[in-house]
Amino acid sequence: MTSYYNIMKEIEEGRMRVIDNTKKDMVNSPPHYNASGIECIDAIEAALGEGFEFYLQGNIIKYLWRYRYKNGSEDLKKAQWYLNRLTKEVEGYYDDKS
Repeated sequence: MTSYYNIMKEIEEGRMRVIDNTKKDMVNSPPHYNASGIECIDAIEAALGEGFEFYLQGNIIKYLWRYRYKNGSEDLKKAQWYLNRLTKEVEGYYDDKS
């Protein structure tokens, strides 16, 4: 049986590596947007009221604008996330308006 000491020695010498299985979801739930159990997006929605729709639209534009230069497909996924949220926000409101 391998001891803890031997495992740590193999890690230090590069013969064994530790894999982090706690990969963070940087699109749907980035940890830096949650403080004290309050999601940043919920605080913004509460603060902006009706202006929240335009905030979402602005973020869609931002992420589409920069994806080639910053985070690639992650930014496209973020734009999609904001589009999905905007769709839920306005669903039925602008439909069938002529």
